[in-house]
Amino acid sequence: MRFFFKNIVCFVAVLSMSTAVLASTSAVPNNTEAAKRRAGDNNRSHREYRLGVLLGLSGSGLVYSKDGIEAIKLAVDEINKKGGMLGKHKIKLFIRNTNTRSDVALREASSLILHDKVDAILGTYSSATALAIKPLVHKYKTLLITAISNSENVTLKNNSPYIFSVGPNSYMQAAAIAIGVARLAKKNGWQTYSTIASDYEWGRSTQGNIVNLLKNQAPELKLINEEWPRLGELNFTPYISNIAKLTPDFVLGVIASLDNVRWIHTANATNFFDRFAYPGSLISVSELIRQKEILPRGMTGVARAPFFAHLDNPIMEQFASNYKSNFRHYPSDWAVLEYDAVYALKQGIEAANSLDNEKISNVMSSLKVKTTRGNLQFRPIDNQLNCPSYFGVIADSKDYKFPILKDLQLISGEESMRSEEEIKALRNE
Repeated sequence: MRFFFKNIVCFVAVLSMSTAVLASTSAVPNNTEAAKRRAGDNNRSHREYRLGVLLGLSGSGLVYSKDGIEAIKLAVDEINKKGGMLGKHKIKLFIRNTNTRSDVALREASSLILHDKVDAILGTYSSATALAIKPLVHKYKTLLITAISNSENVTLKNNSPYIFSVGPNSYMQAAAIAIGVARLAKKNGWQTYSTIASDYEWGRSTQGNIVNLLKNQAPELKLINEEWPRLGELNFTPYISNIAKLTPDFVLGVIASLDNVRWIHTANATNFFDRFAYPGSLISVSELIRQKEILPRGMTGVARAPFFAHLDNPIMEQFASNYKSNFRHYPSDWAVLEYDAVYALKQGIEAANSLDNEKISNVMSSLKVKTTRGNLQFRPIDNQLNCPSYFGVIADSKDYKFPILKDLQLISGEESMRSEEEIKALRNE
């Protein structure tokens, strides 16, 4: 408990720094050591492109981050075989472990930028760590492309022109869940519900967005309980007991990675899923593969980038095949998103015809990019890619040795993104 509160204090301090740095343009120097180095290096016709990776290679982020790094390495190898960025700048990777902690992420990002002098960073796993490094990458004009961490606060307030998101952010995922759950509530006559969400940035923002969106999508629904297990929770039994006392019609879960594994094991042991409908939980390909024996068939889940939804796209088909050949397993959502992050960066560099981050940022903010999930576009107001979310039913498949999401509802970015008017209003608050 002491460790938990220590991290909360650290995180609040980091957020305060984020607000102070980004709220004032005078806090951003016109020239910095890193920016000067890049400007000089850009004049070298064949200098290497330095790409940093910040992911949680220990702690609760291990499962997702490991898949992401595999995909990043695959993309980098493919690009380097063709000469590198712009066909002549070989990519050199610098991989760092955040331990899924904000203070560690800030330290490692500083090292990547000031010591390794990276051009861009891919990361992070936890939204809290992405928020922690946000003022730093802005100050040093280092590109940051988020793929796994997805709090909309990374790009919503105090936004930086150097930060891009290639996955559906927490608001977009919440909107997709609200749309899908509202349809099920109407079909099943549900009236009350409880939530259980991890007590950190992603869990809090996603739960809050779902609850608010459901007020519009299904105003007849009543939230009667909220449970907030800490990140890294080992014992979910008390939370289940609290929910069971109130007997809601359904329960919304916002839990991910290793926490989700422990949660599902505990829920199964107490017959939780037999007693309560549990729609809208994050069920990525990671869960479908690693928890194939314990996932309840017929449960409805949401995913961010399941490979099997886009095998008709040649880019996805080739990526899934190459990934499986290299790593002996199918790509998870996190692998798909990190692979798309590398190629979005590559296309941004090509569109700018430069390694200069200001030029890349200016072009990339409205760039349409080819991805494994189809042709998608960034929008300038928040550098968010208009990518879809996926809502489907867990079911066995004749094509794979693990279940997939069937009866998929693809909820587009246009359907789920917060409007530009809302963003402007929130930024003015």
